[in-house]
Amino acid sequence: MPEVTAVISRAKDAPVTLETIHVPDPGPGEALVRIQACGVCHTDLHYKQGGIGDDYPYLLGHEAAGIVEAVGDDVADVAPGDFVILNWRAVCGQCRACRRGRPWYCFATHNATQKMTLADGTPLSPALGIGAFAEKTLVAAGQCTKVDPQTPATVAGLLGCGVMAGLGAALNTGGVQRGDSVAVFGCGGVGDAAIAGAVLGGATTVIAVDVDDRKLAWAKGLGATHTVNGRQEDAVERIRELTGGNGVDLAIEAIGLPETYKQAFYARDLAGTVVLVGVPTPDMTIELPFLDVFGRGGALKSSWYGDCLPSRDFPMLIDLYRQGRLPLDAFVSEEIGIDAVEAAFDKMHAGEVLRSVVVIK
Repeated sequence: MPEVTAVISRAKDAPVTLETIHVPDPGPGEALVRIQACGVCHTDLHYKQGGIGDDYPYLLGHEAAGIVEAVGDDVADVAPGDFVILNWRAVCGQCRACRRGRPWYCFATHNATQKMTLADGTPLSPALGIGAFAEKTLVAAGQCTKVDPQTPATVAGLLGCGVMAGLGAALNTGGVQRGDSVAVFGCGGVGDAAIAGAVLGGATTVIAVDVDDRKLAWAKGLGATHTVNGRQEDAVERIRELTGGNGVDLAIEAIGLPETYKQAFYARDLAGTVVLVGVPTPDMTIELPFLDVFGRGGALKSSWYGDCLPSRDFPMLIDLYRQGRLPLDAFVSEEIGIDAVEAAFDKMHAGEVLRSVVVIK
């Protein structure tokens, strides 16, 4: 049973600690992965703040890539030595969504059965069933997706969560097509990935909306054709001006706020699509004139993990990156050590980075 160093959240809002943990050898259907890099995602901060649950202590980190070191019995899709991206949707193949041919909605995704523990035997709750701010982690083998090993782990791991969520919101959920117009509300990591996805899908007008000019500059660098500072002008009116008075074909809300969702709702063209990929809090509500919901037509959708199927999407997106068609490097604001996660949370909260990436030697 390996002993490794890991980032632990012991209590709500308490600073994270760097501790020794025990990682079991893989059992049936499990894989032991040596982590090479892991992005610092808002979801990890939500765990730390108690916004997801109170199953402390948490083993944080989930947006990761690394090398499979060992597998248990009944594992056929990955083997020791494989370079993999970890995903938190290991589809079961048996639930009603999988049987209907929609595995990206799988209702019974797999995690490792055995528990990783603190040195005193206290069981850990791994973030999103992964727990990758650690030198090694134990996951369900289905959470490992093989990709081209020539890819830097620092960019590959980003597809494990935030970047995939944004790309998928545009490409999978939103179904962006050549010639479409797209507006993205919120230009952090997920929103900028949605902008990159819109460009990849062939959108010709891509409008970035935020209240931070620094984030709008990042969005421009990732392919936005226009930027709108929502603090300085009416975002809906400006989007209409930029689209001949009509609104966009696809509006993506990447913040999770009722007020920006309403802007997305009214910024789209008749029969346009709204995609919510930002995560609201449980107390939030929204009110819209029912006649507008009917009269504007189109579709109101939510995007879970970019409606991705890791086995389909990760290798394809890595191929596009290696062809120079998907600028994943642009999302890496800094590379840090495993002892700098707490500081990275502060930078994230202040909007200073798209992604801090922990590199584990």
